Amino acid sequence: MVNRKELNPGSSPRAAYGARIRRFREARGWSQEELAPRIGYSSQHVSAVETARKAPTLRFARQSDQVFGTNETTDSFEREWVELRRGFMLEGFPEYVGYEGRAVELRLYNLGIVPGLLQTPAYARVLAESALRRGAITPEQAEERVAFLSERQAALVRPRPPMLFVIMDESCIRRPVGGPAVMNAQLDYLIEFAELPNSLLQVAPYEIGERRTFDLPVNILTLPDRSMMCYAESQAQGHLDRESSGVTPMLTAYHQLQRESLSTAASVAKISQLRKGTL
Repeated sequence: MVNRKELNPGSSPRAAYGARIRRFREARGWSQEELAPRIGYSSQHVSAVETARKAPTLRFARQSDQVFGTNETTDSFEREWVELRRGFMLEGFPEYVGYEGRAVELRLYNLGIVPGLLQTPAYARVLAESALRRGAITPEQAEERVAFLSERQAALVRPRPPMLFVIMDESCIRRPVGGPAVMNAQLDYLIEFAELPNSLLQVAPYEIGERRTFDLPVNILTLPDRSMMCYAESQAQGHLDRESSGVTPMLTAYHQLQRESLSTAASVAKISQLRKGTL
């Protein structure tokens, strides 16, 4: 125990998180080397989280809940992770992400930029660096954003992946982000995504005009028990709704937008033309 580092849980939320992991681990008489294989991380990673040198990930939180028997409780590590992340996310979004990784169906609509779950690392980094230059976030938060998006994307890669329905306003593919190389790679990825067996990609063209049913980004989730929830956000605030009275109208509007949008084949053709500079 000579190298044991004393923790100060009151110094920061991340330090409090790490101290709690250590407390639960030591209560079971486990060393970091013994906990590590149980949660699927190295002992060095466990040490870095405990001493607040590394932020916990959503996967780390969920694995910890499984090992310590705290999942689905009011004091779960996932709930604490949600609170920890609130510093750089809109209200409602951390809670939404907790459900996103478990959903069996995701219906996404975005305008202006490609939806996060479909962004390439280079595209996501350009957006984070832009926010950093504007002074909207700190350098640490910029790194957190990119790393966190990677976590969300990884959570959807599983043996039985969810069905992803994605509608993008035409502005998403026309708005240049990061220069030709970054944008072309992003468009290439969208074409690849459209070929996946669990995907349905549609572009809502400018021509639909007033028939576009949403003016803000919207995500609708279907969970394993077939319950549904929707998340919508403005520039400054996000809102998660689990009541059927709020979700049902959103789902109807989504289906109406699907009807007005291009088919997957026509959407891919449009993206390909834009990629080649012939549109």
